[in-house]
Amino acid sequence: MSQKVLLNSKEVNIILHRLTCQLIENHDDFSETVLIGIQPRGKFLADRIAQMLNRDYKIKNVELGHLDITFFRDDFRRSEKPLEANTTEIDFIVENKNIVFIDDVLYTGRSIRSALTAIQSFGRPNNIELLTLIDRRFSRHLPIQPNYRGRQVDAIDNQKVKVNWVENEGEDSVYLIDK
Repeated sequence: MSQKVLLNSKEVNIILHRLTCQLIENHDDFSETVLIGIQPRGKFLADRIAQMLNRDYKIKNVELGHLDITFFRDDFRRSEKPLEANTTEIDFIVENKNIVFIDDVLYTGRSIRSALTAIQSFGRPNNIELLTLIDRRFSRHLPIQPNYRGRQVDAIDNQKVKVNWVENEGEDSVYLIDK
């Protein structure tokens, strides 16, 4: 199994600041916008962006939540192993808010479709956007595209894009792995 570095720590940091600035351009003070990280891996990206908004750009009171989509996926019954659900942490109202879904990798679009279904349990948002660190082109099963993308990657189906975060793998990096 071979792997190629797509992004190192410095490049990840630059992209995170760019994505954060793009959000500020479109959402100003975030009074009508909430950030929702899609569990499990989008949580790390969402947390990091919320920290940057607060620490680096002095935007206070950014509402941040985490959404578990495990049982909303259309393929959750296809696995032989037992499912392990993550926690949903949304302690604010999404009704009439602008939502920015945040996930690390956009691949087939099925996770985002599941998130769209899951968020309906919390109310009807005004608008939903998608921010993703990596957009894998040419692999979409559903017509879903990100509003904000860090890097677009051309990867074939026998390759995996692995995003590492310092919070759980000890480094910020993105690898392209041949399976």
